[in-house]
Amino acid sequence: MSDKFVKIFEVGPRDGLQNEEEIIPTDEKIELIDALSDLGFKNIEATAFVSPKWVPQMADSSDVMAGINRNPNVRYSALTPNLQGFEKALDAKVDEVAVFASASETFSQKNINCSIAESIERFVPLMERARHHNIPVRGYVSCVVGCPYEGEIEPQAVADVANALMELGCYEVSLGDTIGVGTPQTINQMLKAVQVDIDPSKLAGHYHDTKGVALDNVKASLDMGLRVFDSAIGGLGGCPYAPGAKGNVSTLALAQMLEASGWSTGLDLDGLVKVETIMAKLARQNHA
Repeated sequence: MSDKFVKIFEVGPRDGLQNEEEIIPTDEKIELIDALSDLGFKNIEATAFVSPKWVPQMADSSDVMAGINRNPNVRYSALTPNLQGFEKALDAKVDEVAVFASASETFSQKNINCSIAESIERFVPLMERARHHNIPVRGYVSCVVGCPYEGEIEPQAVADVANALMELGCYEVSLGDTIGVGTPQTINQMLKAVQVDIDPSKLAGHYHDTKGVALDNVKASLDMGLRVFDSAIGGLGGCPYAPGAKGNVSTLALAQMLEASGWSTGLDLDGLVKVETIMAKLARQNHA
């Protein structure tokens, strides 16, 4: 694979839709995933196996996984915060799961009602089951630059959580600027701390575009050796537990920037434009 290749990890069907207020019909979610599956993505985060009480948008996760036309070149993943979620994901035949922890103690308490250390401990039985079934596990760290409750987050706090996830057995850690307050300078400082123990080939950037600088943060991360970035088709997203958080960086904008800068993404840009309209239509219907 070319050393100019950058992998875009599509999270729109999960992270992009989870914060939509009106429930999007299952068949429309399936239509979106099927459309994305033909555009050259290697990874699509399709859904989440979480409590429908807390994230009602993801209540149909099993039906979504059962309904999609699986492209053999795509790894379909789901967010699984606990063992119960993992077992449901296993039944739904996902290819990969993701677990998440926060670099902020307050955010961890408000998001999953436990401390950072407790959240890591909860993943131990999940990781054992995943190893038994040969299911790859990706780790997310949220609030890697700032927290809606605590403000600025120390880079070392991010490094500590990322290291813990790697030690558990995650194959990659995605670093999430959950509220989109990062700048190239703060992203650089955070990555320097994380890369003391983790090679950049094991890291991904997940930058929300609250202040319109997500693409600049991607460029700063490329300079630091990262070659994987999360994005959401249509730039949708946000977090139910992060007031004011805007959407993820747009997949189309990210792919266009990378290609224009001499990087290769392997994605069908014309196809992305068409699928962006599907996502925009879903969003408009829900905000009409």
